[in-house]
Amino acid sequence: MKKAVTLQELDQALEDYRNSGKTIGFVPTMGALHDGHLSLVNLAKEKADIVVVSIFVNPTQFAPHEDYDAYPRDVNGDIEKLKPLDVDVVFCPTKDDLYPDGTDSAVKAGSNAEGLETIFRPHFFDGVVNVVSRLFDAVKPDVAVFGEKDFQQLMVIREMVETLGLDIEIIGGEIVRDEHGLALSSRNAYLSTEELEIARQLNKIIRNAAKTKDLDTAKAELLKTGFDKVDYVEKRWNRILAAAWLGKTRLIDNIPVISTER
Repeated sequence: MKKAVTLQELDQALEDYRNSGKTIGFVPTMGALHDGHLSLVNLAKEKADIVVVSIFVNPTQFAPHEDYDAYPRDVNGDIEKLKPLDVDVVFCPTKDDLYPDGTDSAVKAGSNAEGLETIFRPHFFDGVVNVVSRLFDAVKPDVAVFGEKDFQQLMVIREMVETLGLDIEIIGGEIVRDEHGLALSSRNAYLSTEELEIARQLNKIIRNAAKTKDLDTAKAELLKTGFDKVDYVEKRWNRILAAAWLGKTRLIDNIPVISTER
């Protein structure tokens, strides 16, 4: 596995693969890797000849009051997790590498960014497309894999690729859950033992809402279960998407709508 930090090192690491016509699969991450990330890497391996994984905590998608400085970072540990998967290149850029001329970008999120996350994090998706467009320009992948846990983000990226006319296939990887159904997330590390028990009810409640379509009851159930605040429980893209808070930790999840018709 090759490690690249600068854009020049990335080009050198990928030069032989590109010259030999191999297809490139790409998995962008912010590190703190868990089994959900690793499942995306395995999916990318199925779809392309070689795989690049980036590890970069992107500052442009965090608001000043959010957890950028506290976001878990363990690059060496992440690399150790990637080694058994035979990842070809791991790209660990610095902010100066990706934003040499500052963070302004003409690339903006489209209509799929409206509502849901944007209501509560208005900066977020512009920051996401800013960094992802730069990473795409650097890696030049044929295929890129994003997790379905961040479903609105997946739809925003697909829209960006279509708008910019990029020849990149965007693939959604299924949500990986623990044995209790909790979607794996780097932010789960923030939860206390008591909060973890409450968090594991999120999937159960929205799964029921996916059957009943009763979103108001789902919101009430989340609060009754012990969540401190519910940002949303809404239906979009034939899914029930939810975001709720436990203390200082914000959890998101989504479930496909379940048809009751026979």
